[in-house]
Amino acid sequence: MLKYDRTYNFSAGPATMPESVLEEIRDEMMNYQGSGMCVMEMSHRSKVFQKIADEAEQDLRELMGIPDNYKVLFIQGGATLQFAMIPMNLMRNGVADYVVTGSWSKKAFKEAQKYGDVKCVASSEDKNFSYIPDCSDLPIRENADYVYICENETIHGTTYQKLPNTKGHILVSDQSSMFLSKPCNVSDYGMIYAGVQKNVGPAGMVVAIIREDLIREDLDPKTPVYMSYKTHADNGSMYNTPNCWAIYCCGKVFKYLKKIGGLAEMEKMNIAKAKVMYDFLDNSKMFKGTVEKEVRSLMNIPFVTESAELDAEVIAYTKAAGFENLKGHKSVGGLRASTYNAMPKEGVEALVECLKKFEAEHK
Repeated sequence: MLKYDRTYNFSAGPATMPESVLEEIRDEMMNYQGSGMCVMEMSHRSKVFQKIADEAEQDLRELMGIPDNYKVLFIQGGATLQFAMIPMNLMRNGVADYVVTGSWSKKAFKEAQKYGDVKCVASSEDKNFSYIPDCSDLPIRENADYVYICENETIHGTTYQKLPNTKGHILVSDQSSMFLSKPCNVSDYGMIYAGVQKNVGPAGMVVAIIREDLIREDLDPKTPVYMSYKTHADNGSMYNTPNCWAIYCCGKVFKYLKKIGGLAEMEKMNIAKAKVMYDFLDNSKMFKGTVEKEVRSLMNIPFVTESAELDAEVIAYTKAAGFENLKGHKSVGGLRASTYNAMPKEGVEALVECLKKFEAEHK
């Protein structure tokens, strides 16, 4: 059960964080480990903060098994900035192929079109992004610089069960809403990035994991210096004042994940709690999921009733019962429960009981 006067927060981001992590942050707020300062106050050039940043990177490398030939970068701006930064940096031939499986990959695709010849090689928009298209034999162009996916679509609730066959081309993946939710073979990708506010920490930063040979200095001379991965790689993510607070909080979450047994253990926990929600939806007469079963996300679970009016009643009912942020994204409506790493199974079980009660009262 939750301690303190807290709610079960099913927000898609900024999202819930582990209570034990929040307690540590609270205890260090006024005086971080004898420094006499809060982390928000200290210089990013200090030895104290450098140790925080170094430990955060090392713990993340250990959690994910990140190979030595990949750089770990902490960049301000979140995932949306990467929609432009990726084509700016990775387009050598000016060609890229995108798989569009939801709102976020669609936005990334449209942004990349400003910078070169960008083609959608597969899409699930014909069925309102309720499935992942077959990616076993995509029409990837020979001169494509990279193939881009959003591995878990936060709004539409789909996730890849198998990575696309890129036919030898670099794979770039937006993992924002499933980052660190399960083991990941980093070597399968040229680049992974994630906005941290969904599953790792506070808003305002992205973690980018990029293979060293993809970091270039021969960019368009008009490329802003901050938009170059080389700028961040050469300066240890401290070209300018970084998001010190986010790095610190993420570092705490990395240590928490190591303490509970790593990503394999986290995946077991995520499967168990998502099953509670999906079993309910599969047996309910009032509520139904909106995604094909084979590609259901463990992190974001969209569902609906028979009408928008009834959806609104459910949102009001659950809020009054202590469950927050179950309203679906404004672009699709309906309902959505985001069950990120920090959401306890008890929270999902309590939500299901609440929804069962609503259904019984509204037959």
